[in-house]
Formats: sequence, C-alpha cells, structure tokens
Amino acid sequence: MPAVDIFGRAAVVRPVGEIDIDTAPSLSRALAHALTFLATSRADRVVADCSRVTFCDSLGRNALIAARLRAVEAGATVRLANPAPQLRRVLHTTGAAALFPREDPAWPGAATALQQAPRRAGEHPNDG
Repeated sequence: MPAVDIFGRAAVVRPVGEIDIDTAPSLSRALAHALTFLATSRADRVVADCSRVTFCDSLGRNALIAARLRAVEAGATVRLANPAPQLRRVLHTTGAAALFPREDPAWPGAATALQQAPRRAGEHPNDG
C-alpha cells in the first residue's frame, strides 16, 4: 500500500508504477486512510503525487474518483501532483480531469516537505 505522509495541511499519497487490477485496491486503501486522517487533523486535502505512476487503467481512475467523492462529502479535496502523461491522458479522455485540481510541482509546503522527514498518517506530533 502506498504510504500516506502528512505535510502541513496535506495528506500525501504516492502511488508507484502501474495502477491496475492488481494495485488499484491498494491505492484505494491508501486514499481511504488519507481521508480518515483528514477527519482527525488540521489537514484539508489529499494530494496524490502521481509522478511515479507509469500506467493507470480504469480501475485506478475509479479509485481516484471514489476517493474524490468521499472527500467532497467530508468537505475536502483530492488533488493531483505531477501526474504522468499517461495518467493525464486517461483522465482527459474520460472527462475526469476536471474533477481533480492540480497541485503544481511547487505545491505549498513541497520545499519544506522535501527537507523534513514526513510524519506518517496516524502519528500525532507534539504541537507544544
């Protein structure tokens, strides 16, 4: 299952490789975990960093759409960062691209996130 890292107000999921019949359930679980964390934290969005996704079929697209629907119900968003060209084509061709706002490569907190060790979802830092 892709790890869920927390950076500021974003729960970041980083799928890797192919998202297909074998791996879409794992992505769904990671996205669900990220959404659960939103309910118990100050985070307000899930960011799916898709820069390392090499292939995405309809099951992967459906996992993203299902997570988006749950996020909307919770008053949050699912955003895509760095979607690979193949994923962009799948989303565009099926009309789903408009459902996912983009987090640019320089998304807020990205520079800080790269310099700091991420906090895993479910861990509660001592905010002091």
